Amino acid sequence: MSRIDRRFAELKSAHRTGLIPFVTAGDPAPDHVVSLMHALVDAGADVIELGVPFSDPMADGPVIQHASERAITRDVGLMDVLRWVREFRARDAQTPIVLMGYLNPIEIHGYARFAREAVEAGVDGVLLVDCPLEEAAVLQPLRDAGLQQIMLAAPTTAPARMARLCEVAEGFLYYVSFAGITGAAQLSTADIAGRVAGVRAMARAPVAVGFGIRDAASAKAVAGFADAVVIGSALVERLAGAVEADEISARARNFLAPIRAALDAH
Repeated sequence: MSRIDRRFAELKSAHRTGLIPFVTAGDPAPDHVVSLMHALVDAGADVIELGVPFSDPMADGPVIQHASERAITRDVGLMDVLRWVREFRARDAQTPIVLMGYLNPIEIHGYARFAREAVEAGVDGVLLVDCPLEEAAVLQPLRDAGLQQIMLAAPTTAPARMARLCEVAEGFLYYVSFAGITGAAQLSTADIAGRVAGVRAMARAPVAVGFGIRDAASAKAVAGFADAVVIGSALVERLAGAVEADEISARARNFLAPIRAALDAH
């Protein structure tokens, strides 16, 4: 059983909703990525979604776009991300880590090489926005090495395609709450609750809901019908501009703690 599968099994057994924070690797400070990751876990993160900086993050809104730009300006690359995961694993062997990003850096690195080095570092899964189900064969070396490909589904996904996604999903299925980019404030739980319920009824894997979740209230609302909530832009925005390790960690804990409490109260 993978770390991701084990964590969701634990959550289900405890009747808890998972919390999956997203941060961009290298932002706000490359020297403090590992301490930030530990702070996220201390504040209640069940899975960490670690963004690989990319020059053209097409699915992301301005907040994460700027975070990627800042990280790239500081020369953060894929090798740095893998090194930080390896350092994180020295203290934490349980928390699942999913790398979120785009296909280009992995293709340049080499699929087999990336797969080998990512598994050795302690990565558990990848979420590649521009590698849909129909092109997933290119990632077979990653799956062969033991990495789980996290699939994306959305309100605009056609029924036949949704059925196929539910059939092949592993780790968890990431349900995008609305058609748009990260960070947009369009979350309407009344609109998506029924859709997510239908997806959960079909999916072999747990369903995490992201996009538009910004605070404890919105997270608690989604917890009523999702296995996990993903929160990214609001957290990245809160971290922006922090420089020292203590300040970065404190901002992360202060932001996530009320969200974790709201999920647990639900």
